[in-house]
Amino acid sequence: MRGTEAYLVKISGIVTGVGFRYSTRAFVSQFSEVKGYVKNVCEGEVEVRIQGKKEHLEVILAWLRRGPSHCRIDEIKINPVPISSELANFSIK
Repeated sequence: MRGTEAYLVKISGIVTGVGFRYSTRAFVSQFSEVKGYVKNVCEGEVEVRIQGKKEHLEVILAWLRRGPSHCRIDEIKINPVPISSELANFSIK
């Protein structure tokens, strides 16, 4: 898909047990074409897989760098990944 990008984002800090996944899903839901997921990986780490138009992903990545107000981001790693045809929407895992 032309103009489509995909990233796997690992976020660590105070991001588990504080509603980070639900806040992320709510923020991403304003971009109906963005697909992927957010899930807890371990205590203090969340993984976000996003795929969509570059301009939408840039806004989402900027939000993920800050996170919701009740969280604390200590580190964020953003890696490009291949486009997946298996993603149907954006969900919490």
